[in-house]
Amino acid sequence: MSMIGEYVRLTPAELDRAVKDPDWALKFVEELIEAEPDEQPTAAEARCHDTGKTWHALDFLLRRLGFPVDIVHGEMEIPGAEDWGYGPPRYLTPEQVRLATDALAATPHQNLIENVTPADLAQARIYPDVIWERGESLDFVTSHYQALVPFFQAAARDGNGMLVWLD
Repeated sequence: MSMIGEYVRLTPAELDRAVKDPDWALKFVEELIEAEPDEQPTAAEARCHDTGKTWHALDFLLRRLGFPVDIVHGEMEIPGAEDWGYGPPRYLTPEQVRLATDALAATPHQNLIENVTPADLAQARIYPDVIWERGESLDFVTSHYQALVPFFQAAARDGNGMLVWLD
């Protein structure tokens, strides 16, 4: 079973309701995921996004750079939320999304992996550690990072907050 980093963009009203009613949030998110077309919409059009198995590497690399917002795990807990896979969802406010978007724009993907090797990720036991132990390219991470940036840009443009969780 894989651990996947998941994101859903929410309007401020949807986010407010999600924080107040986590059961509604789960149903709403399930509906959004089902409603996304089979062919992937562009990041600017999508309401849902995932970073695949790169969530842990992204967290490691962003923390290493002193990133101002925890975009991998979310900043705030949803009170009373149940487990959505590997723990309850967390969220980012629209303001945090804007701050993260500015920081993402200032962090080209090359900077994310500068002076980092697969061996560094293996030594830090970054999930999925087997690929780093094999010495696979960090392009796996940067490709997901490059797809995450426009998703955040679209959310910031539209004034959205986000739910974030591991599934």
